[in-house]
Order: sequence, then C-alpha cells, then structure tokens
Amino acid sequence: MLGKKTVAILGTGTMGQAILGGLVAHGHPKSRIRATTRTRAAAAALTRERGVRVGTDNVAAVSGADVVVLCLKPMNVVPVCRALAEAGALKRGSLVISIAAGVRTDAIAAALGEGVPIIRAMPNTPCAIGRGMTVLSRGPRASEAHAALGLKLFAPLGRVLELEEKHMDTVTGLSASGPAFVFVMIEALADGGVARGLPRQVAIEMAAQMVFGAASMVLESGRHPAALKDDVTTPAGCTIAGILALEDGRIRSVLSRAVEVASVRAGELGGPRT
Repeated sequence: MLGKKTVAILGTGTMGQAILGGLVAHGHPKSRIRATTRTRAAAAALTRERGVRVGTDNVAAVSGADVVVLCLKPMNVVPVCRALAEAGALKRGSLVISIAAGVRTDAIAAALGEGVPIIRAMPNTPCAIGRGMTVLSRGPRASEAHAALGLKLFAPLGRVLELEEKHMDTVTGLSASGPAFVFVMIEALADGGVARGLPRQVAIEMAAQMVFGAASMVLESGRHPAALKDDVTTPAGCTIAGILALEDGRIRSVLSRAVEVASVRAGELGGPRT
C-alpha cells in the first residue's frame, strides 16, 4: 500500500508540487512525505502551506524513503543521483521515479549503481488540477509491484498508462508539450470570436469549454475523432467551411510536426547517448 510508504520528492516546481498535492489530497500521511526545494525561504513557505517536511538537503530527504521522485531538470538528474549514491542515501529496495524529459533509465541506473529499481514517468501540467496524463516506463530492475506503486502515486493526478521506454520521447512531445499547443489553439479560437465582436473573456471561456467538452467526448465515447467530426459536419454547412479553411492552413501537418519536433528535442535533453 502506498499509504505505508515514505515518499521523498526532490524538486518542488510545478510538477513536484502537483505530486505532493495529489498525495496530500488523497490522504497520504503527511508524516510520510518529504520534499526539497532550492532555497530555505521556499522550503519554509511550502512547509507552512502543505504541512509536510520540506528542506534543501536531498540526501536527508531520501534517507529511509521507500519511494524517491526526481522532479528535477534533466541536466540535474544524473549529478543528484551520483551525490545520493556517494552518500549512500538510498535504502535497499527503494524505488526511484524520474519525471525528467530525455533522461533514460540506464543513465540513472549508472549514476545510482546496480540493483536500484527505476521508473521513468512523464506527467503533464494538467496533473496540477487532477486532469493530467502520465505515462510510466519501467527500467530493467522495476517489477510489476513497482509499476503498481507508480500507478498509485500518479493516479490521483489523472489518467495513467504504461509504455515501453522507447516511446517516452514521443510521449513527451505529445502529452507533456501538448497542453502548450492546445493553449495556443484556445487563444487563436478566442481571437476569432473577438474578431467577430465577442468580449475577450467570454470568447476564452467558450473556447476553453468547447475544447474540454470535445476532448471529453473522445475519451468517454471511445469513438474515433474523425467520426465525431463527421457528426458536426453537415453538408454545405458552416463547419465544413471552417474545416476547409483549417486545411488550407495545413493544420494537420503543422500540429503533427509540432509533436515530432518536440519529441526530437526531448531526446536531446538527456544529453548524448552511447
């Protein structure tokens, strides 16, 4: 059971705080949560806000922890793991989960030493409101039980699934970068409403709710997006006219290329591979 595990979250930026908040909101004992941040002032503020122990010492936070979640920038993951290994901070059998884009499990394993079970996770920012998407990928030492533990950790934040590690850069480009692409789309759709006379805030609310509703239909109906599109697209109607305008702008190619480019960049963040 996750509730009996001590969880250390190294790094409390947007995603680190989302994971911390999910644990607290779902009743994980606060005495079994530890976290770190870069400054003492930020640590003190987060301690007051969340009621958990937050400090600046990664080694102290990891000591005795059953699950260690690395919510660090990709460039910092390997150096921090090396420091933990040199200090002998990890207790035997503890699970390490990294959410860093582009940093492979074999690089983390090399820094921590043999025998440490490792899982890569790629959440996205909607996890902060419990509407996220997280993909897990097991390293060679991670078992079914470890994967189940990772699932319980991220389940309060939204949907969770497991894929092979070879897919993780693409997951990053689609699922983790994707919210930013959708925010641009919402802004652009709202601009169209404003151009036709709608108040800005009304246009944003309408566009955002429309995207939320459309996405919910895809997830809840199980139907292909093209079939749902056809339901809206009546002959000689306004929707097909708008779709033709989108196709004139090569929207499919542009969005697909955005995912491709972001995925390639995600793979570069972990540094050169041997």
